[in-house]
Amino acid sequence: MATPSTGGTKFSDKPPAPLPHDQQVALNKSPSQTIDGNQVAAKPTQAWKSFLSGGFGGVCAVLVGQPFDLTKTRLQTAQPGQYAGTMDVVRKTFAKDGVSGFYRGMSSPLAGVTPMFAVSFWLIFHHDGFKGYAMGKKLVHSFTPTRTSKELSYSEYAVAGAFSALPTTLIAAPIERIKVLLQVDGQSASQQKYSGAIDCVRQVYKEGGIKSIFRGSLATVVRDAPGSAAYFVAYEAAKKALTPAGSDPTKLNLSAICAAGGFAGIAMWSIAIPPDVIKSRLQSAPEGVYSGFLDCAKKTVKADGPKALFKGLGPAMWRAVPANAATFLGVELALSALNKLSFMIRYRIWTNCDSSGFPVRVA
Repeated sequence: MATPSTGGTKFSDKPPAPLPHDQQVALNKSPSQTIDGNQVAAKPTQAWKSFLSGGFGGVCAVLVGQPFDLTKTRLQTAQPGQYAGTMDVVRKTFAKDGVSGFYRGMSSPLAGVTPMFAVSFWLIFHHDGFKGYAMGKKLVHSFTPTRTSKELSYSEYAVAGAFSALPTTLIAAPIERIKVLLQVDGQSASQQKYSGAIDCVRQVYKEGGIKSIFRGSLATVVRDAPGSAAYFVAYEAAKKALTPAGSDPTKLNLSAICAAGGFAGIAMWSIAIPPDVIKSRLQSAPEGVYSGFLDCAKKTVKADGPKALFKGLGPAMWRAVPANAATFLGVELALSALNKLSFMIRYRIWTNCDSSGFPVRVA
């Protein structure tokens, strides 16, 4: 390694010439190498790239999906006659708060969904699937020891998908609770109660303790278990349908994966919307209005009829395709950027700077 001058040691802004084949092989096998007298950084593991890119995909999903989600929640929790429909929610929200109004409550899902996506994509790399989903598939295999094929039937995919929803409930339920409260806060002429997510958590805890923060946990499971079953069945079916004859479904291109994810999202919400309505109403109501999930369901149907259980279906369906596309596109872009950064780090060239700070390549 060359001795740095007073200008400091910097990297060349130009990509280096390709290394000889034997040095490339050595670099790929060893965590750290000294090549031509220069110390070369270790290659970042693919698992960490998956973790970071998954987190970025979660951010993209929230940014794209939040306006649809807010519209859905406001339709579900509105008093009779408050909104004429989806577009009325959009008009009134924009008139009162502008574009920023559609992103109320976003900090809560960003804080929770982003690491959940990060872990999910990290586990995809390590376990060939979401952790809960992979565990669900293993559970199916354990109960069918005499099976002759490793390929699951669609009913077995449904069981595995439903099981995948259970591990995330402890994280998802309080996130959903705070998100819903912030989304419905300050509508119409009512005064805004919460200044942000932290203030919301503080007030909810003060009013009802930790139990209040986790209100709606059962509703979250009732929504996510059948919803995840429908999601993974639809996802597996779409992957098979989009896979050319003789090809591997795990090798689908990005556009096909986005299409399969969008179709899966639509399938999920066609099943999950009724319990989601109950969850939104239960989590947004003041203390003492509902005694639980069933009480909320009974009072909702009694007050507004069975059609109330399908409020917000439109925005949920509209959200499915762009949110899933944003997730996978975000992951792909992040992976591409991390791979480029990895290349620059792995094949870096130490340089000295002249008196003006301009990098001079060391031979």
